[in-house]
Amino acid sequence: MEGAVRVQILSQMGISEVPSQYIQPPKNRPGSVTENIADLSCKHVPAVDLSSEKESVLPAIREACRDWGAFHVINHGVPTKLLDDLRRACFSFFNDFPMEDKLKYACNPNFAASEGYGSRLLVSSENETVLDWRDYFDHHTLPLSRRNPSAWPHFPPEYRELMANYSDEMKALVQRLLALMSESLGLKASCIEDAVREFYQNITASYYPPCPRPDLTLGLQSHSDIGAITLLIQDNVGGLQVLKDGEWLLVDPLPNAILVLVADQTEIITNGQYKTCVHRAVTNASKARLSIATFHDPAKTVRISPVSDLVSKSSPPLYSSVLYRYYLSSWYSNAPEGKRNLDKLLLDTSK
Repeated sequence: MEGAVRVQILSQMGISEVPSQYIQPPKNRPGSVTENIADLSCKHVPAVDLSSEKESVLPAIREACRDWGAFHVINHGVPTKLLDDLRRACFSFFNDFPMEDKLKYACNPNFAASEGYGSRLLVSSENETVLDWRDYFDHHTLPLSRRNPSAWPHFPPEYRELMANYSDEMKALVQRLLALMSESLGLKASCIEDAVREFYQNITASYYPPCPRPDLTLGLQSHSDIGAITLLIQDNVGGLQVLKDGEWLLVDPLPNAILVLVADQTEIITNGQYKTCVHRAVTNASKARLSIATFHDPAKTVRISPVSDLVSKSSPPLYSSVLYRYYLSSWYSNAPEGKRNLDKLLLDTSK
């Protein structure tokens, strides 16, 4: 059982200041960003309508992946009722049940990112000094050999069935998206998925309680996702920010949309043509917030490198190949901060 204090408990205590371990260094603090959130609201993260003709979908995806590393998808085929029901069930788990019941599903403190209910993702990192203002539940969902619904909450009663159904829907959508992303680069539809191989999927429901000092804290520190592609749904509170041209912009929740985040391995596979999305979460003082992220990673034994069709004499490889096991280990031992783990693989192309 994880020993860290749950952030929700701190919030419910009615404290006026946050403990020192949650205070970000000055360079990382959101500061005035949350004071006038509407001015920095980002209504321009691209939205791609998947019901449109492919002739318009492919260039829209290509532009979004090159310029943003993120885009919303609408008319994506995932039932709206499933999205709403899962958000409701996850919020209920965090908000409506006694802490003693939730702690029965606590993470193992001896393993980073172990399945279960936690507050401290990088439990094994010696470099971690500042904690996120967040509680979460991490589910191991794919391959099916990793899926063990008995390790997920049994309350509310529909929770496990909803999570399993959502996992399957996300896999189908990711396969469709990666095919479109491949085709948008002139590659065969299966190219990126073939490079990733079998998906290792985790679904993380994150709960951000109200914070007395949102100017000093982050719900989730700046990072790019480690795997191939992430699908995210938010509630209507909002708090996700993306880094665009050196500015942090708040991503407005788009009703019934799913946000797509390009992750590190896809930047490597596409030889830098598609950019990973650096993002973070800010806190607020009045409302709890929920988001659900579905990560799709390669297996640890897969070696990732730029695909040969995107490498030539005029376009040399930008990244060295890497065994995903080592990339994963580096991410957890160094802790995420922006794209620093990905940047370590950059090759010197000036020679």
